[in-house]
Amino acid sequence: MQKENITWYASWFDTPYYHILYKDRGYDEAEAFMKHLVEFLNLPENGTILDLACGKGRHSVFLNKMGYDVTGVDLSPNSIEHASQFANETLRFEVHDMCKPYPKQFDAVFNLFTSFGYFEHETDNLRTLKSIKAELNENGFGVIDFLNADYVIENLVEHEVKEVDGILFRLHRYVEDGFIYKDIRFEADGNEHHYTEKVKALTLKDFESYFTAAAIDLLAIFGDYSLGTFDKKTSTRLIMIFK
Repeated sequence: MQKENITWYASWFDTPYYHILYKDRGYDEAEAFMKHLVEFLNLPENGTILDLACGKGRHSVFLNKMGYDVTGVDLSPNSIEHASQFANETLRFEVHDMCKPYPKQFDAVFNLFTSFGYFEHETDNLRTLKSIKAELNENGFGVIDFLNADYVIENLVEHEVKEVDGILFRLHRYVEDGFIYKDIRFEADGNEHHYTEKVKALTLKDFESYFTAAAIDLLAIFGDYSLGTFDKKTSTRLIMIFK
């Protein structure tokens, strides 16, 4: 039995199995979201974007194809190694801890698809927001795309079995101590594997408290990838624009 329990996101995100489980995420929806975002933000032509927690870089690559100068950073060396094959003069990738300020400022910093709230220590959430603020230039915008915790908890599917590439992933979701958990078990390569995803069930009110503490101004809130109105009972996402 292999039970990977270091910092869960450092270990799980750095495995090939994470990318297998989530390989069918909606690319069309994600690309449409990027288009809606940059149009709403009215970013300058050839503007600079920091893709914070970029994973294997698919959003960075798409933004770069749209004409933006993109830097993708992630804690996972394996993800950055994969993403680096797409690098060019206006697209680069680096291993970086998003709790710490990146040594450059940008027209926009994107933190997409629930890449926040993983930390064991509450202070790291605030450190990350302060880092994002430091990474924005004078006219820059920050974007956090987070799950809508109220909706997720209300509609939680506790047990699910998902087969991807011949691997049966047994998923168990639950809420405990203010966190939303996903317990993931599967057999692969002759071994049994067990990982646990854990994200703090942060609400809009929680983020507003963080923003106040970080001297961040919240400018707009949306509830889906089409930038529809946010409703805490029915919206699937909590998308916040700030500076």
